[in-house]
Amino acid sequence: MATINGVLGPLDTTELGFTLMHEHILIANWSMRVAFDDWVDIDAHIEFATGELKSARERGVRSIVDLTGVNMGRDIHVIREVARRSGVNVVAATGLYWNEEPWMVGWSADQLVDWLIRDITDGIQGTDVKAGIIKCATDHLGVTPLNEKLLQVAARLHRRSGVPMSTHTSCEERTGLAQLEVFEKEGVDLSRIVIGHCGDTADLDYLEAILASGCTIGMDRFGLNQMLPMEQRVSVVARLCERGYADRMVLSHDACCHLDWFPGGRAGALLPQWNFRHVPDDVIPALRQEGVGDDAILAMTVNTPRRIFEQQGAY
Repeated sequence: MATINGVLGPLDTTELGFTLMHEHILIANWSMRVAFDDWVDIDAHIEFATGELKSARERGVRSIVDLTGVNMGRDIHVIREVARRSGVNVVAATGLYWNEEPWMVGWSADQLVDWLIRDITDGIQGTDVKAGIIKCATDHLGVTPLNEKLLQVAARLHRRSGVPMSTHTSCEERTGLAQLEVFEKEGVDLSRIVIGHCGDTADLDYLEAILASGCTIGMDRFGLNQMLPMEQRVSVVARLCERGYADRMVLSHDACCHLDWFPGGRAGALLPQWNFRHVPDDVIPALRQEGVGDDAILAMTVNTPRRIFEQQGAY
């Protein structure tokens, strides 16, 4: 039993329950929001996002981990209000996305850690809401010199704070393995890390190479069927369960209630299954049809998320 940082205050891990480990409530560019005050209709978004979380709660979801990094448009005021209205536990993140922005170049990794640690120890955006997880990312560019620095920031922030770390990767570029190399150099206990977006591939050799490090993998893009169809995603999870990895995977969608990468911020028409309901409504029944038992499903949705958050302590 442990207490972690939830957006509504300290949260006992026994209260986490069914947890979606990689989701987003709002992604919206801060520069556009500052320049145009109607870039996002915040009141309408809060109402919509609250309904989305309530729908997930009706299906048994008790907690959502919002992995929106600092430079992805994280707005803790929105996240907190949606959590309050929906009755769903939400854990917010600190950390930096993979985008290589000019301002990042002149800062050392340790200097950036000194800033980001305040999200965990003091609070986010002037509030008392503290981050409970660290986000980092590597995408199609791979581990460039700047991206390596951002991974070092996450690793050192993790070691200094003791809160867990979760990543964004590109399976096509096999960046999960590249991230692990940086984390090993930084002395990270890899059992405390979630390597994300591993559900985008059916390459079991790649996935087992990641799992061999001792980390957990995120099968966390259910609903993004254009990247890998649901049937293949389910098959991969089922096969890994057969090989004894049920307690080393977590399930999620990487869905977002408002994502300004699309005009209007909603992707529902293009991606109708990319929402917080898809795993409980469709994925879990499909896993059962593939022979995945209740113990394995409980591990992926409840026990492993709880374990990840209970492995705390600076080192």
